[in-house]
Amino acid sequence: MLHWLVEPGLWSNSAVHLGAAVGVVVAAVSAWVGLFTVLRAQSFAGHALADVAMAGGAGAGLLAWPALVGFVTGSLAGAGAMELIGVERLRQRDVATGVVLGAATGLSALFLYLVSLDSSSSGATQVILFGSLFSVSAHVLWLVLVACALLAVGVAAIGRPLLFSSVSPEAAGARGVRVARVSLSFTAVMAVTVGLSAIVLGAVLSTALLIGPPAAALRLGRGLRATGLAAAAFGTGAVLAGVVASYDSYYWWPSHRALPVSFCVVTVIVLELAAVSAVRALARRRGDG
Repeated sequence: MLHWLVEPGLWSNSAVHLGAAVGVVVAAVSAWVGLFTVLRAQSFAGHALADVAMAGGAGAGLLAWPALVGFVTGSLAGAGAMELIGVERLRQRDVATGVVLGAATGLSALFLYLVSLDSSSSGATQVILFGSLFSVSAHVLWLVLVACALLAVGVAAIGRPLLFSSVSPEAAGARGVRVARVSLSFTAVMAVTVGLSAIVLGAVLSTALLIGPPAAALRLGRGLRATGLAAAAFGTGAVLAGVVASYDSYYWWPSHRALPVSFCVVTVIVLELAAVSAVRALARRRGDG
């Protein structure tokens, strides 16, 4: 059966294995962080951080730095800017996010233009925008593992106050939770997560892993732990299915040009969300009937 699903050489291709490992680890962490991102209605902030990550990745390309360093550094800079403007206060959140988004888009345009002028950076723009999961190195995998472990520890450390302040910031503040500090910590966690996702999907599509799987899992109507596990399953499943589809697509037509991994992963995420929505709608109709 597997022979009909995958093309020859997939199981022995080290680049595919390495890329899949990076993608799965990032997807699992992104699912848990994304769950709180959706609960806190900070999807727009995540999108802004992705644009700042793009600027950081392009800046890293100009300086001949690793893309991962640029993505994460850029995201953290954007998170700090949003906090300074006032992202921790709900009424100011969209204003702060919009300001950072505008500035990041301008910087991205400038840096990508400068990168395109450098003949030694051929293909760098494509990698920054849409990723290149099959070209990651073992060194990047270890950096991703360390970063994801730190993110997991960080989320666990602020888990209770984060959940409380996500559901009801006013009640959390009245109970002594330092909402501003929790918000700052989570924004930093979200920034690093977006930076890591940019390695998998590129800066343009990096929020797909952060928002898509948690949004699908929340539609199942389970408890927080079950929802987090479902989101992780959706995310890692999308990465693995996307990797296989991208690898197989090389053999689909005579030109032997594979579809980008990022496109395949995002397509699976959209299909997952559509399938869950359809099942939920069907269940409601049966319940009403």
